Amino acid sequence: MRILAYEFFSGGGLAGRDAPASLAVEGAAMRDALVADLAAVPGLEVVTTADSRFPVDAPSGVEVVPMPENGAASLDSLIASAGAAWVVAPETGGCLEALASRVERLGTRLIGPGSAAVRRAADKAGLARRLAGHGLSAPETRVLGPRSAWARWEREAASIGFPVVVKPRRGAGCGGVSLARDTGELRSAVAAARRAAPGESLLIQEFVPGAAASVSLLAAEHGSAPLAVNAQAVITGGPFRYTGGATPFDHPLAGRAVDAACRAAAATGGLRGYVGVDLVLADSDAVVIEINPRLTTAYLGVRSALGGNVAATAIAACDGRLPRAGRARSHVRFTSDGRVVAASSKPAP
Repeated sequence: MRILAYEFFSGGGLAGRDAPASLAVEGAAMRDALVADLAAVPGLEVVTTADSRFPVDAPSGVEVVPMPENGAASLDSLIASAGAAWVVAPETGGCLEALASRVERLGTRLIGPGSAAVRRAADKAGLARRLAGHGLSAPETRVLGPRSAWARWEREAASIGFPVVVKPRRGAGCGGVSLARDTGELRSAVAAARRAAPGESLLIQEFVPGAAASVSLLAAEHGSAPLAVNAQAVITGGPFRYTGGATPFDHPLAGRAVDAACRAAAATGGLRGYVGVDLVLADSDAVVIEINPRLTTAYLGVRSALGGNVAATAIAACDGRLPRAGRARSHVRFTSDGRVVAASSKPAP
């Protein structure tokens, strides 16, 4: 089967335009790891795309297609010519949802959640309400329109209580996410979120202190299977910044994190393949922050720690075949630019 692996930032989604270097490097690291794993699956003919600024490090036999400026027609042709497509993109501005919908419209098999599931998972306001309705812990969340008056922001922040987090309603990673500890920082946080997601609604949320973590899992129609609990390295002073993490995360609440992540995936509905769930492990609880209906940077560490072919098991999950719970063979640390190193010690809880 011919399979297309397409990552938005490094694969030509911004060819000929300014591309955020950090996001493109992070995307290229995920793309190259995914392509390597797919190329190792018997019977798969792998094709991927590249922005000339971010060349592909691909195994022999992988077809690499340079993407031109305004390459929509070229991408459609590649999708239509493939038996399956695995797309990786940010949720910001509906980018991932639009790509998933594009694959569906062209009649190609999509490896990952469909556009409707992406839409549900990407809506962080709807997610908070859904999680609460299923008895899962989530931050107190309020939605404000793109032109909400400053007085409204002040009232909502006062109601929740400082510090608060401001973020786009639909976003990816730490883009446009900031911590505000007072009214002055709130102004800066709102401005940053508006720049990251022009014209979109924004969220103001309770700040939950604790250990930042994620759960990498495989989802299928009938359930999900955890791959690993990962520590996240997130700088939360002012604008948030994600720098990588470590896996597995031997935290006392790791089991609770897995349970919360699997229940959150089930509450979202329609998820399949590789999914990442971000949480904060606080006191005696696992608080779900968001669901990433796509490949995440943690994939770099998980594939190394488990020692198996995670891409192959993700494809099987899309077919309804979930793997048995595996055990990590090693502890590794990974960075957002794709470096993976053996951890000298286990991540501290």
